[in-house]
Amino acid sequence: MIETKAQFGIGLAVDLMKEGYKVTRAGWNGKGMFAAYQKGYPDGIPCNAQTAKTWGMNEGDLFKCRPYLQLRCADGTHAMWTPSTSDVLAEDWMIVE
Repeated sequence: MIETKAQFGIGLAVDLMKEGYKVTRAGWNGKGMFAAYQKGYPDGIPCNAQTAKTWGMNEGDLFKCRPYLQLRCADGTHAMWTPSTSDVLAEDWMIVE
């Protein structure tokens, strides 16, 4: 993972994520962490057994999902993500290449 040196605020970070870039913060301690925009599934995708059980659906039913931000965590896992107040106010966002 290569980070650009130019730093910017959350507004540009969100715009860049919507264009397909991954972004990170210089202030994040976790190595390899970045945020990305997930377009979601507005037309739906067939849900798997785990999703069906969680939402009281049948496996294979169409599961519609709105766009969301996703975080790659330091341990390599991924999570839906909402920026913290510190993230929103930070000016140390960078593009990950």
